[in-house]
Amino acid sequence: MKTEEIWKWTAGELAQAIRTKKVSSREAVESCLQRIEAVNPKVNAIVEVSRDEAIASAEAADRALKSGEPLGPLHGVPVSIKVNTDQAGLATTEGAPAFRDNISANDSPQVANLRKAGAVLVGRSNTPAFSFRWFTNNQLHGKTLNPWDGSRTPGGSSGGAAVAVATGMVPIAHGNDLAGSIRYPAYACGVAGLRPTVGRIPSWSKMGYSLSIQTMGVQGPLARTVGDLRLALASMSQFSPDDPTFVPVPLIGEPLKRPIRVGLVKDVGIAPPSTAVNQTLDEAAARLTAAGYMVEEVEMPQFAEAYKLWHLLCMEDFRTAMPLVEQFGDEEIKQSAKNFFAIGEEWWGAAPQLSDVLRGYARRGALIVQLQQIMEDYPLLLLPSSAEQAFEQDADITSVENMRRVVAAQWSMMSVAVFGVPALSVPMSVVGGLPVGVQIIGRKFREDTVFDAAEIIEAHATIRTPIDPR
Repeated sequence: MKTEEIWKWTAGELAQAIRTKKVSSREAVESCLQRIEAVNPKVNAIVEVSRDEAIASAEAADRALKSGEPLGPLHGVPVSIKVNTDQAGLATTEGAPAFRDNISANDSPQVANLRKAGAVLVGRSNTPAFSFRWFTNNQLHGKTLNPWDGSRTPGGSSGGAAVAVATGMVPIAHGNDLAGSIRYPAYACGVAGLRPTVGRIPSWSKMGYSLSIQTMGVQGPLARTVGDLRLALASMSQFSPDDPTFVPVPLIGEPLKRPIRVGLVKDVGIAPPSTAVNQTLDEAAARLTAAGYMVEEVEMPQFAEAYKLWHLLCMEDFRTAMPLVEQFGDEEIKQSAKNFFAIGEEWWGAAPQLSDVLRGYARRGALIVQLQQIMEDYPLLLLPSSAEQAFEQDADITSVENMRRVVAAQWSMMSVAVFGVPALSVPMSVVGGLPVGVQIIGRKFREDTVFDAAEIIEAHATIRTPIDPR
């Protein structure tokens, strides 16, 4: 392939080409930087480009290769980092003007692991203010557009990461996920996104005081292929002494009993899937069945309960941050939070008490046990990523009614976080000009089984990225 086409390569292809000296890391990085320069002004995915640092790192990677130094799995490969994450020497802005000079002294564990794996950090991806919304817009960095249709959300909070991957700016982007912030942007932009098991990738930050982030938040990768997600997970999941929740579990587990049973969960009584989503679930089930899996539709009311439980536990946690949001947040996040809390009041009445939250965490444990028991029979579950395709931009702030629709459609985004299991959003096709795909979840620390199933679905997908913004 010509040098100017390097940005189209997968991370795996790039890593192999750099290792075998078919291309240099500098060529790869410069190709991606040129792609950023060409398309980023149209979508605003990368809000800070580290050109000089990236080229210097690429040249260092090339020198290391020539001198015979040990190479990491992502040696010389361009990667982006979300702007809500500590990266030494750069600002963790949270999308708020007040934090534009909030320069980090050190890398967060996930960033440090990417560096150890040899990745070259080329830029910072956009996020909504305080990473709160499923829409990517903030007062400091502006709005990120979905490259398939600018009138639709690119997802959030890792919207910039998903757009950067979908348009070929980087082959792998870092993201984080508390309520679908990796999986939903991947879904909305037609790429793959992994929410790993809680404790798989070390993660600790200035937000470590938040109980919901400690117990449900994860770091993870977005990429155009499942194979690149495998590569990224292996790179990011190394031990760090800076995370008290990290669990050193092998990436590959014991083979599952065959035939592997897959539970198909379409509707839990919250938001029925749209026609496009329903047909895509059926197609994914058919592909797995043809590959030897045994797919059976199952009823799982636990997801409906977990969906509401997420709102109780995470939103009450977020309520403690509201003084910060009120002081430094933009009008969009304030309105989104107001609408979100209004839905909670419909469910819970007045603001829940501490005793409600404590009982909620106790109930969470019971629900996790129930899911684990079910997954003894069905080690994989096939779910919608969302009940509908990408929302219209800013649907969450136009009215409480629209927010109610948005939140309901995202039941699987929120409930999976409560269970703490691995989940992968895999794209399948384009319907009505917008991507659509499915979500696969597995047992705790069995990302390998999720990858296997996702790759079967991916092999039959008709969607193709990278794309030019449309």
